[in-house]
Amino acid sequence: MAGRRARARKARTRRRLIGWSIALVAVIAIGIAAAWGIPKLMDRFSGPEDYAGPGTGEVVVQVQPGDNGYAVAETLLEHDVIASTEAFTDILIADPSIQLHPGAYRVQQQMSAQGALDALLDPANKAELRVTVPEGYTLPQVFERLERDLGIPQAEFLQAAGDLTQFELPADALSLEGWLFPATYTFDEGIDAPGVLQAMVERQRQALDAAGVPEADRERVLTFASLVQREARLPDDFGRVARVFQNRLDVGMRLQSDATVAYGTGNFHVVTTTSEERADADNPYNTYVHPGLPVGPIGAPGDVAIRAALEPTEGDWLYFVTVNPETGETVFSETLAEHNAAVQRFQQFLRDNPGWGG
Repeated sequence: MAGRRARARKARTRRRLIGWSIALVAVIAIGIAAAWGIPKLMDRFSGPEDYAGPGTGEVVVQVQPGDNGYAVAETLLEHDVIASTEAFTDILIADPSIQLHPGAYRVQQQMSAQGALDALLDPANKAELRVTVPEGYTLPQVFERLERDLGIPQAEFLQAAGDLTQFELPADALSLEGWLFPATYTFDEGIDAPGVLQAMVERQRQALDAAGVPEADRERVLTFASLVQREARLPDDFGRVARVFQNRLDVGMRLQSDATVAYGTGNFHVVTTTSEERADADNPYNTYVHPGLPVGPIGAPGDVAIRAALEPTEGDWLYFVTVNPETGETVFSETLAEHNAAVQRFQQFLRDNPGWGG
């Protein structure tokens, strides 16, 4: 009897121990769940981490060409614009019609995902720089204008322009002169000097492609067109100026362009030269002394000058002179006597306008 009672007590003790063990395991499991599982479950039901506020400060982020929504989200997360990539991409997944465009954008840090997306879709937030390079500008003038409007030091453009291999120019190109197409450009903030120059060279290639200029003839055409750009004043005169130069080349005459002489002296702002400058054989751009075209372009020709160089106006002129630099009136002549009479008109203009320094 006593033995049965003892065995019963032992059985009850074992059951209590098993129960306590199960309870302990349950408590531990609950603790683990509280430490690890519940936050994950909360995330699952509450959504990905997201900033609540409109953001603070300002940062510029770059959306690269070809970036998908996930790449853009990574960029935003890297700059602390959004709290998680999931919060941003979930919006894009929910609305496949949303399109993000390449560019630099001004946004704030710690924005909500929806706020960040709205900022990228607002054109007013594009961080852009704009510059206009006039036709006929020489490299120093171009670099000066780029520094003024883009804020990039001229020294950086000079350094970048010194390595022609990166621009894949023709083998006979001496420099970037003539290859920086004159136009209005819009760049994203953060653009560097090589990127600016590359864009301008590519734009010139597009102009040459549109004009049908073969690769092997591009440096010559740009050289010819740069003379026309510098010498012609009025739109109707571009073709006639090109014809004069072409006629002279055809009969073996010197081009005798004051613009080329002035370029070789570094004096880019005048159209007149001195007798000493016109006699200087050390100037490789002196077309009074050296036959044919100068050794390279003397500025940046635009579309009109390029077309004129390729298709000069029909005519037998061998001479021209701008008789009124203020209005651009130019006289084209077939004979030297006619030309000399026109030169006298120009000289009279100079006497009547002693302070003119164009």
